[in-house]
Amino acid sequence: MITTGLILDGLASSRLVAFCAISEAGDLDYCEKILRFVENPKVFSWNIAIKGYSESLIPSKGVVLYKEMLKIGGCRPDNYTYPLVFKVCARLSLISTGYGILGHVLKLGFDSDVFVHNGVIHMLVSCGNLEDARKVFDESLVRDLVTWNSLINGYVHCGRATEALKLYDEMKVEGVRPDGVTMIGMVASCAQLEDLSRGLEFHRLIGEYGLDLTVPLCNVLMDMYVKCGDLKAALGIFGKMRKKTMVSWTTMIMGYAKFGLLDEARKLFDEMPEKDVVPWNAMIGAYVQAKRGKEALTLFHEMQGSNVMPDEVTMVNCLSACSQLGALDVGVWIHRYIYKKKLSLNVSLGTALVDMYAKCGNIPKALEVFHEMPLKNSLTWTAIIGGLALHGNANDALSYFSNMVDVGLVPDEITFIGVLSACCHGGLVDEGRRYFAEMTSKYNLSPKLKHYSCMVDLLGRAGKLEDAEEIIKSMPMEPDAVIWGALFFSCRMHGNVIMGERAAWKLLELDPGDGGIYVLLAHMYGDAEMWDKARKVRKMMKERGVDKTPGCSSIEVNGVVHEFTIRDKLHPQSEEIFRVPASTNETTRIT
Repeated sequence: MITTGLILDGLASSRLVAFCAISEAGDLDYCEKILRFVENPKVFSWNIAIKGYSESLIPSKGVVLYKEMLKIGGCRPDNYTYPLVFKVCARLSLISTGYGILGHVLKLGFDSDVFVHNGVIHMLVSCGNLEDARKVFDESLVRDLVTWNSLINGYVHCGRATEALKLYDEMKVEGVRPDGVTMIGMVASCAQLEDLSRGLEFHRLIGEYGLDLTVPLCNVLMDMYVKCGDLKAALGIFGKMRKKTMVSWTTMIMGYAKFGLLDEARKLFDEMPEKDVVPWNAMIGAYVQAKRGKEALTLFHEMQGSNVMPDEVTMVNCLSACSQLGALDVGVWIHRYIYKKKLSLNVSLGTALVDMYAKCGNIPKALEVFHEMPLKNSLTWTAIIGGLALHGNANDALSYFSNMVDVGLVPDEITFIGVLSACCHGGLVDEGRRYFAEMTSKYNLSPKLKHYSCMVDLLGRAGKLEDAEEIIKSMPMEPDAVIWGALFFSCRMHGNVIMGERAAWKLLELDPGDGGIYVLLAHMYGDAEMWDKARKVRKMMKERGVDKTPGCSSIEVNGVVHEFTIRDKLHPQSEEIFRVPASTNETTRIT
C-alpha cells in the first residue's frame, strides 16, 4: 500500500487502521504509527483507534489520541468520538477529564445527540456522580432506552435500589418498553431490598414481555431469590440453565451457605467443572461464617494445590479462621505469604491481621501491624481495642478508644463491646457506666444484648448485684442466657444464693437441657450448706435425663489444630497421648 501509494487513499488507510485497532490479529502500536504516517487521517480512523485503545489494557491512550486529534487539527470529532472517549473516562473513573470533555461537547453542540448524551450519563454514573447524571437526564430533550437503563443501573450499582425502582415507574409512565438490561437492574434492586413480592412481579413481566432468559438475567434472578429466602426458586432456575457460568455456580453455593446447608454447598462446589478464585473464596468464607475454621483452612490448602492464586479476600477469610481457632502458626504463615506474594496490605487485610494476632494472644505483633498500616478505619481501631480488652489490657484499650475518637472516627456498636469488655476486665465500674451512657447520649447508638451483658458482668464482678439486676429489669428486650449467666456467676462469686437461685432458674427456663447449670446450681447450694436443695437439683437433673456437657479443648501443633474432649480416644495418636503421665517434670507436658 505504501509503495503503490494506496496508503494515501482515505478509505483504504482507514480500513488498515481498523484492522490493526480492533482485530484479534491486530497491533495497536502499528495502528498508531499508520495514523501518524497518513496525512490528515479521517475522523473514522481516529475513532476506530480510540475504540481499540478503550477496549485494551491501556485505555488511557484513547484519551491521549483524542487530545492529539484536537491538537493536530484538520479533523473535527463527531458524535461517535465522544461516546468512545467517555467510555474510557468511565472505565478509569477519570471524572475531571470527563468534565473537560463535556465542555468540548457543549462547545461543539453535540449535547443534543442521543449517543453523546448517553455517553455522558454512563461516564457520570460510573464515576459515582449520580446527582449530576440525574441532572443531565432530567434536562435532556433526547432519551432512549439506553438512557433510562444507564441511570437505572447506576442507582443499582450504588446501592440506591429505591430510586432505581422509582425511575422505572417513571419510564413506564412515558411508555418506554423495558428490555433485558432494564430487568437485570430491577431484579437486582429487589435483591438489595429483599423485596420478594416485587421480585416475583418482575420475573412474571420478563415472561410477559417475551424477554430471553439470558445467563446474566438468570444469575440476577437466582441472587434475588437467595437474598429473599426462596432457595427452592433459585434452584429451579439453576437447574434449567443450559449454560452455567462460574457466577451461577457461586450464587448457588452462597445460597446453600446462607441457609446453613454447608454440605450441599460443598457438594456443588466439588461438582464445578472449573473454578477461579471467586468460588474458592465463597466456600472458604461460608465455612468461616459457620464457625468451621478448621475446614476453611483445609480447603485453603486444597486451593493452593489447584494452582489458583489467592487474593486479599482469601487471606481475610483464612485469617478469620485462624482467629476462631487460635491458630497462630497458620496466621503467621499467612502473614509471610502476603509479603511474599506482594499482596496489597489494604485496610481489610491489615485489620484481619490485627484481629488474628490479637485473638491468638500476640498483642505486641498486633500493635506492630496496627501501627504499620498506612490507612485505618473504625474496624481496625475496633479490632485492636477488642484485642487489648480480651487480654486484660483495660487501660490501653481505653487509651486507643480515646485516640480513635480524636482522629475523627465514629465508634460503632462493636467498638463499644470492646470498650465495655475492657472496663469489665479492669474492674472500671464508673468508666463502664459512663461509656454505656455515652452510647445513647453522645453517639446515638441503642445498646444491644451484648452491651447489657457486659454491664451486668461488670457490675456483678464488682459486687454490685442489685445494680446488675436493675440493669436487667430496665432492658427494652428480653434478656438471654448470656445475661442471666453473667448474673448467676457473679452471685456464686459473692455468695448471694437468693439472687443466684433466681438467675439459675431463668437459665433453666431458657435451656432446660444445659447440664452445666444444674451442676453449678448444686455446687452453689453446697457451698451455702443447703444440702437438701443441692440433692433436689441433682435428682431433677437425673429425672430429666440431662448429662453434663463434656469439656473440649484444642491445641495447635505445627500449623495443625487438634481437638480433644474428655476421655476422647478418636485422635490417631491417642495411645501415645495417654501414655504421657498427668504430671511430669519433663519440658513437654500434655494434660
